[in-house]
Amino acid sequence: MNPDALNAAILALDAPTALCIAGAGAPRPWGIAAGLADVAAGRALTVDTPFRTASNTKTMTAAIALRLKERGLLDLDAPIAGLLSPAHVDLLRSAGHACDAITPRQLMQHSAGLSDHADDAYVRDVLADPAHAWTRGEQLRRYTSHPRPIGPPGAKFQYSDTGYVLLGEIIERAAGDSLAAVARRELGFDRLGLATTWWEIAEPAPAGAAPRARQFLGKRDVTDVSATMDLYGGGGLVMSARDLARWTADLFEGRVYERPATLAEMLAPGAHEGADSYRLGLFAKRIGGAEVYFHLGYWGTAAYYCPALRLAMAGFTARRETRTGMLAVMESALETALLDPDPFLNTPAPLA
Repeated sequence: MNPDALNAAILALDAPTALCIAGAGAPRPWGIAAGLADVAAGRALTVDTPFRTASNTKTMTAAIALRLKERGLLDLDAPIAGLLSPAHVDLLRSAGHACDAITPRQLMQHSAGLSDHADDAYVRDVLADPAHAWTRGEQLRRYTSHPRPIGPPGAKFQYSDTGYVLLGEIIERAAGDSLAAVARRELGFDRLGLATTWWEIAEPAPAGAAPRARQFLGKRDVTDVSATMDLYGGGGLVMSARDLARWTADLFEGRVYERPATLAEMLAPGAHEGADSYRLGLFAKRIGGAEVYFHLGYWGTAAYYCPALRLAMAGFTARRETRTGMLAVMESALETALLDPDPFLNTPAPLA
C-alpha cells in the first residue's frame, strides 16, 4: 500500500483517525490525520494530538520492570508475596491465589492464573458513575470479591488487567517512587524528546501539548471518564500517534534498554500454554510471513513494530468501534510494505 492508498484508507474510516510511521527503516517519518479532535471546538486531529493509550501502556509497564531488572532493583522470578503490600497479598490469598508461586514475569506474560477485574460489568459500573475516582485497592477488592484463579501460576495465558495493576505496585515499591516518575526516568521520555507524553493525573501535561482528543464508545463521549478507572499500570499514559510510534521504534532499536539481551528477554516466549501469542508486554503474530510485535488499547489505539522492516506504526481512532477497521488498514500496510517497502521508505510525505 503506497502512501496515497494509505491516505485514502484512513480517510475512509468512519471516525477521526491518526497514523504515524517511524523507525530506522523509515528515513522520512510519515503520518496522516483525518477528522476533528474536538468537534465543538473545531480543532483538527493531528499526529501530535494526545489521547489516552489505555492498554498500550502495558508495553511501557513491562519495559519499566525490565529496566529495573537491568539495574538490579527487581527480580522478575521472585514470589510476589514479598513484593506487594501485605494487605494486597492477603486479598489475593483470600481469593485463592498462591502468592508464593506467582512471579512478576508471570504477571507480565498474563500467565499468573489471574482473571480480570476489568470485565464488562466493570465497564458498565465505570460508565454509570464516570466521575468516580477508583483506587488500586478498590480495583483489587473488586477482583477478589470472590475466588477467581483460572489455573495454577505459569500454566496458561489469560489476559488480565489486574495482573498489571499488581505489576504497577511492584514497580513503585521496588523503585521507591511513583509509577509516573519511574516511567519518565526509566523509559527516557524526556531524553528521547517525547513532547506529548505524560502519565495522567500523576503529572501535568507537558508545556505546549495540545488538549487530548475526544474519545467515544459508540455514541457516548468517554473523554472525561475518570482516568483512575485505568491508571495503575494496565493503562495511564497519554501520548500522541507520533510519540507512540517514535517510542516503539526506540524500544526495538536499542534506545531504551542498556543491553540488547533485555529486548531479547522481552520478546522470548515462555513455556506456558499460549506463550507464542504474548511475550512480556507485547502480543506477537506473523504478518506477510514476518514476525510482528504489537499492543492495542481499549479506547482505539495500536502500536506495531516489524523488525524485518525496522518500522514502527502507531494509530489512534476516536471511536472504539472503528479500531477493528484501523487495525485492518495498518496490518494490510505492513503486509504490503514487506512485499515492496519503497513506497513507505523512499516517498517524501510530510507529517500531518
